[in-house]
Amino acid sequence: MSITSQAELAGMQQVSEAVGLTLKEMRAYARPGLTTKDLDNFGGKILKKLGARSAPRLSYGFPGWTCISVNHEVAHGIPTAKKVLREGDLINIDVSAELNGFWADNGGSFVLGQDTRKHQPLVNTSKEILHKAIHHIKTGVRIADVGLLIETEAKKAGYRVIKNLAGHGIGRKLHEEPSSILNCYDRFNKARFKKNSVVAIETFIATDSMYANETNDGWTLIGNRGGFVAQHEHTIVVTDDQPLILTAMNEIWN
Repeated sequence: MSITSQAELAGMQQVSEAVGLTLKEMRAYARPGLTTKDLDNFGGKILKKLGARSAPRLSYGFPGWTCISVNHEVAHGIPTAKKVLREGDLINIDVSAELNGFWADNGGSFVLGQDTRKHQPLVNTSKEILHKAIHHIKTGVRIADVGLLIETEAKKAGYRVIKNLAGHGIGRKLHEEPSSILNCYDRFNKARFKKNSVVAIETFIATDSMYANETNDGWTLIGNRGGFVAQHEHTIVVTDDQPLILTAMNEIWN
């Protein structure tokens, strides 16, 4: 969507704060011994308290309030009572929701407890690249150039990017145009970021894989070459200068 009034901006700020707070609280609540279902139910209660509705459940019938992916899972992990969190796990939580007709999306990967499996450098790189990408975005910047920046910075750090997952427009629906804000350079994409547009920008930084494939459960994505992936995401408003980061409350850069 494109912000055309203070009322629309206020609506986007409200839903963005809801998903940002939910992500922040879920990260703080996560601990060894919890199941991903426990963690998801905790997040679902926060969303409900704030009057927000789970976006993946509302839009696609996803079997959870949030997406929780663990270790080798890239994205869209289904919360389940069978999956127990352990010290050193690489966890990704993606929280998106609708509130009063407005939609926002955010996510973040983190290491649970002690970094026993040495995932923290991957997590840090994903956060740093998202920061660089977002602060490169302004009115008129080519979408493909942001993909090039993400891909180039990942290679510099010794990593790859997942090429078939992307950020997207958002606001009045979960997924809007532009639909393919890729983590890599697409020379055929001539589109540019437009002033006052709302977009969800996300990184998918990988150790080994370049593509994500759907598993038999119909939701969970894993890498085509294994390894691990870190994802971080903010919903922003594009301006003529620095973007307005609507989901800053999630504190994923802290």
